[in-house]
Amino acid sequence: MQQNPVIRAEGNSPLVPVISLSLFAIASGFLMSLIPLALVERGMSLDLASWLASVFYAGLLGGALISAKIVGRLGHRNALVLFLLVIVATVSAMAVFSQPSLWLSARFVAGVAVAGVFVVIESWLLMADTEKARAKRLGLYMASLYGGSALGQLGIGLFGTSGVLPMMVVAVLMFAAILPPLVVRKGQPKAMAHSSIKLGEMKNLPSAAYIGCIVSGLVLGSIYGLLPLELESKYSQEQVGSLMAVVILGGMAVQPLVSWLNARVEKALLMAAFCFTGLLSIAMIEIATVTGGLMTGLFLLGASAFALYPVAITLACKKVSESQIVAAAELMLLSYSVGSVIGPVVAGEVMGAQEGLMIYFAVCFTATLIFMLISTKRNRRSGAGGVEDTATVDI
Repeated sequence: MQQNPVIRAEGNSPLVPVISLSLFAIASGFLMSLIPLALVERGMSLDLASWLASVFYAGLLGGALISAKIVGRLGHRNALVLFLLVIVATVSAMAVFSQPSLWLSARFVAGVAVAGVFVVIESWLLMADTEKARAKRLGLYMASLYGGSALGQLGIGLFGTSGVLPMMVVAVLMFAAILPPLVVRKGQPKAMAHSSIKLGEMKNLPSAAYIGCIVSGLVLGSIYGLLPLELESKYSQEQVGSLMAVVILGGMAVQPLVSWLNARVEKALLMAAFCFTGLLSIAMIEIATVTGGLMTGLFLLGASAFALYPVAITLACKKVSESQIVAAAELMLLSYSVGSVIGPVVAGEVMGAQEGLMIYFAVCFTATLIFMLISTKRNRRSGAGGVEDTATVDI
């Protein structure tokens, strides 16, 4: 088994990664909605939107393959600074130039760096002493990520989508995210021997964890990359920003519930429940005749879509050793990235049909619901329910 110097939980403080993640999430949330809305104003085709989303997630896929090695060599703090600097450079290039080829290249490179940010922060927080503490920290991680992303959506109304200013605001926020690991030099996990997970050992991780991450990518990649365009066909840009914020606020609001249920409910059954909620949300969006009904549906769509990944990753890390947590987080990000690459392209093909994007979401949730119910039944027969110990553990 390959050994790389990496981490130990002792002295591991969540303060730096959470502050940095919050600033990163605000910038990313603004950027994800800004990109598809800014294409026409910059003289580029709307058809580029799905490809920009997919190439970004292709970069995320590539970054998931190399991030753990970089973290092992540089340490968490230095690796986080490096990845964020790369993202700042790509956003700055997009602010100055409007060529499709450059934007595609920049989004691919940004995807690689974003994968690194996720692996650094997820493994930093998951390096806790118990499963319960991991679930709590992951809840804090997801709340910061989605809360920041929701706040970032408001940038559309504040700064618009025209000119250089919106992109430069994103770049400044990304640069601000670099300051916590630069200023606070203590609290990162200490070095230890990090074990990678070999190909043959990948089958030992629960299949429900892989499926949960893949479907999370299929849905979230399309929410970020294409839902703003779907909403823009019916609402103004300011309204689109607010409605996207509602989606992501749903993802943020559900995280405490996810953290609590994670320790008490079979994880495959929990993912099935959120998929069922996703189907209900789509029905509400489709039949809504008032703004309140639409916003409720979008809120529940965000809650169900953003709940899958934290449940899946805690399931994956349930029985791995501390030295393999970075590798497990990397594998789950890899699975998420596969879904994220495929999702926007497939969803982009069906968007021409009436309510095509909502049908796409419904198919994803339905297939996953069936799989998770079958997995739950199989786990109960084998006695592997995936329920955590319920003892209280301080973070």
